[in-house]
Amino acid sequence: MLPYRDSRLTYIALGIFFLIVLGYAYYEARGLLFGPSITVSSEMTESRESFVTIQGHADRISSLSMNGKSIPVTENGAFEEPYLLSPGYNRIILDATDKYGRTRRQAIEIVYTPSSDSTHSNDSGQASSPQATTTSPVSSSTPSVAPLQQ
Repeated sequence: MLPYRDSRLTYIALGIFFLIVLGYAYYEARGLLFGPSITVSSEMTESRESFVTIQGHADRISSLSMNGKSIPVTENGAFEEPYLLSPGYNRIILDATDKYGRTRRQAIEIVYTPSSDSTHSNDSGQASSPQATTTSPVSSSTPSVAPLQQ
C-alpha cells in the first residue's frame, strides 16, 4: 500500500488538477457554447453626413457580411467598412457565422437627413448659371435646308 494514499494533500492536488482541466475545457468550448458575437462601436441613429464608416468587433466568427456583402475582419476581430447612406431611413444588417454554422445578426438603423443649405446651393447654383440655359449646336445627320427666297 501507498503510505500517503489517504493524505489531504493528495486530495487537494487532484481537486486543483481537475479544476484546471474543467477551466481549460470551458475556455475551448466558448465558441460552441456562446456562438458568434458582434459589437458595433458607433451606433448612430441620425446622421447629417451621407458617408459613414461602420466600425466594430466580432468574436468567434468564420465570416462576416454587411447587407450580403462579405467584409474583411482582422485577426483580432476588428472590422471597418464604409457605407454611403441614401436620404431617409437606412437599415444595415451585419451577419456573422461561426465555424459550427451558427449565425448572429445585428441591425443598425440610421436616418440620414441631408443638410438644407447644401441642397439649396446645388439647385439654385445650376438654375442661376447663364451656362445652364445656353444650348450648344447639335450636329445632325440630315443636312439643314435654307428657306426659299422669292
